[in-house]
Amino acid sequence: MTITLHAWTLDDKPALIALCNAVDRTFLSDRLPEPYTEADANWWLGMAAENEGKEGVWRSIWADGNLVGSISVERKDGDENKVGELGYMILTPWWSKGIGTEAVSQICEIATRELGLVQITTMVFEGNRASERVLEKNGFRLEETKTGAVVKGGKAMDVRVYLLV
Repeated sequence: MTITLHAWTLDDKPALIALCNAVDRTFLSDRLPEPYTEADANWWLGMAAENEGKEGVWRSIWADGNLVGSISVERKDGDENKVGELGYMILTPWWSKGIGTEAVSQICEIATRELGLVQITTMVFEGNRASERVLEKNGFRLEETKTGAVVKGGKAMDVRVYLLV
């Protein structure tokens, strides 16, 4: 299977809307609007285009010619701005096929090169063992578990913080 990452463009708007409305949200942040509208896509694609290569890198994930997800690394706020935060989502039919592992490898290399990052962090909801394995295969290590650190669906959830140096 060939896994490629592509920078998002305005032409991708219909595909982005379909992706965001089809993705399983069990382990995703509530930041992703539901339903995901054309206005949401316009804002997000504009933000990504304006900040690409400066404040982050945003990519669509393709497997054998099919759009299967989205992945990004965004600079975290701070004095040095040398730390980025990873986030990704993959459509359920494409889980457990090695796509996440390869996409994370590719985006971390892109983010390190284009943004000059020295660390990449990410948070995983407690119970999302598949994402933890993706990160571990890419050299991330568990730094800490934050109890009740994120509110999802009105409920405080534990998150596990991973770090790649």
